Amino acid sequence: MSAFYGEREDRESLAIGNTKMQSYRFKQFGNLENLALHQEDMPVPQAREVLVRVRATSLNYRDLAIMNGQYTLPSSPGHIPLSDAAGEVIQIGQRVERFKVGDRVVNTFMPRWFGGAFQASARDELYGSNRDGWLTEYKVVSEESLLSLPDYLSFEQGATLPCAAVTAWAALNGDRPVKAGETVLTLGSGGVSLFAIQLAKIMGARVIATTSSEAKAAQLKALGADEVISYVQHPEWSQEVLRLTCGQGVNRVIEVGGPGTLNQSIHSIGIGGELALIGFVAQDAEAINFFSLFKSAARFRVISVGSREDFEQMNRALVQHKIMPVIDSVFPFAEAKQAWQRFDSRLHTGKIVISH
Repeated sequence: MSAFYGEREDRESLAIGNTKMQSYRFKQFGNLENLALHQEDMPVPQAREVLVRVRATSLNYRDLAIMNGQYTLPSSPGHIPLSDAAGEVIQIGQRVERFKVGDRVVNTFMPRWFGGAFQASARDELYGSNRDGWLTEYKVVSEESLLSLPDYLSFEQGATLPCAAVTAWAALNGDRPVKAGETVLTLGSGGVSLFAIQLAKIMGARVIATTSSEAKAAQLKALGADEVISYVQHPEWSQEVLRLTCGQGVNRVIEVGGPGTLNQSIHSIGIGGELALIGFVAQDAEAINFFSLFKSAARFRVISVGSREDFEQMNRALVQHKIMPVIDSVFPFAEAKQAWQRFDSRLHTGKIVISH
């Protein structure tokens, strides 16, 4: 270690002054009562690592699925939950080049997927399921797993980006990006769908959205949705989609429902369109009609959030157009369980954030 690094780390250690921190962990899965606060030793960054003071985290549907033992990928209890966060770099290890003390940062969803085609090995280190997540006061991570937080966004807004926003961006882009004048269908008012509406509009697309209430319909239109269909009034909402597209169907479906909505999405897609398969929020399911699937001539693409390169590209678009994440409510760190309860109620529109 050089004298320079030793002196700098000594100064930063004195500035931090803490040797303990608080973290939430699930001692076992099953219900929220198993989420407990623990006092733990402060981590120390090694070479190419930084210590982040976590300022905000946000919840995603996968966090409920992990808690309820319904996640589609292997997960084990004992980990710190949550995959999305924003914070401030307060200490750096040796040979760190991407960041300096004081930088505002946001994490990538998959810490080792930097760009290029998705590799299955990227799933081996997912926050909250098989490695510690971000519901903690401080966290050490590789500098390569972080990006700069856009200046115009707060920590709370930045914490909404790693999963929902990047997923929406990847669903609209990929090797067949949505083109100006095409039509995009979004489902519901979850985080991915809200980001998808805003991002699709800056790409010049027409957006048709589905929702359950007039109040939510007004919010979706305020974000840019051109048409909104109530799936309560129209359980077979694909018929409304076809009516609004003169029988042609849409070019892209941001399919977050999964088993409970896939058939309607297949009926809604136009010839040669694409269904971006993202989630499994709607559990009720009926058998997929093979002939509807076959006749659609559609492409089905599974979205695994996105890489750091995707995130960087999206951030440039966010900065250019000053897109504002939609936040339903913000809870203090001490009330993390209340944030979870709000999220589980399904009454929210937009992201649930925990401010540290």
